[in-house]
Amino acid sequence: MARALSKISADWWDYTTLPEDLLRDAAKLKEKDLLQLARPGFKVVFYETLEEFYAAEALEYITAWRQSSADNPTGICGPIGPTEQLPIVARMVNELNLNLKEAVFWAMDEWFEDSKEVPVTHPLSFKRADLELCFNRIRRELRPRPENLHFPTRDVKAYSATYDRARCLIMQGGQGEVKHWAFNDPPKRAGRYKTRPPSPEEYRQLATRVVDLHPMTLIQNARTSGGGQVFLVPRQALSVGPRETWKAEKVSIWHPGTHDNPYGMRLTTLMISKRVPDAAVPMSLLADHHNVQFNFYRPAIGTCAAEMH
Repeated sequence: MARALSKISADWWDYTTLPEDLLRDAAKLKEKDLLQLARPGFKVVFYETLEEFYAAEALEYITAWRQSSADNPTGICGPIGPTEQLPIVARMVNELNLNLKEAVFWAMDEWFEDSKEVPVTHPLSFKRADLELCFNRIRRELRPRPENLHFPTRDVKAYSATYDRARCLIMQGGQGEVKHWAFNDPPKRAGRYKTRPPSPEEYRQLATRVVDLHPMTLIQNARTSGGGQVFLVPRQALSVGPRETWKAEKVSIWHPGTHDNPYGMRLTTLMISKRVPDAAVPMSLLADHHNVQFNFYRPAIGTCAAEMH
């Protein structure tokens, strides 16, 4: 049966091309239903306050870094979005007097413009956000070695290779409105994918790469980071891929309710729980990862009831 055209942009795949019965089932889920969708390999956690939520996210950095040593380097791959955990990470490191010389960090994505990664002077630079919100706030004597901080560049193969030189214990992420982690957006509806999106097996072979960004992603990042200035948002980005994600021992996704909406959070929880991977909903591909955790700020779960504003 032919897939529906996207209601957002007919030139792209996205979640609006899914079967309508699945879309409606997701909208019916109550708050308690999300907890009941947990299964072996997929954990669902609620946090009652934002303070607890971001402290727990920050603690994942500490847990990963504490296990690192010169002969067994370990680390975490972290997002920009959310970012509120990053100053908390720095404060925890300083207060604990935690020496991070052997700790490893991977930034999961960066904007791509003029055939290269954007410079740290770009107003939306992810690298600058990581440095200013976290690493530059850590006391100099405690900071990781510069060579242990990995930021995506146009040399994507070099970045990808770093996942084979240290253990990524945790890959954190947020969920965008197009249902991505990092910038693993759904593809354009063109060429070999004109009538169907890539199979989950095809999509999971993608490594770190330059990604053409879905229109929803451009609008979302203008909203969350650019004060609505869509013209500031590059059309492409560098993104860690599923190939590197499947090398992470755990994938931890954080839902504060600011990057996706109550419906989107329900949809991906349902698809992962019921093992319904579909490349039009990239986050759903985590249904096949062995250790995934969804973390919700419970008051943001809300409802999908129609409400006029």
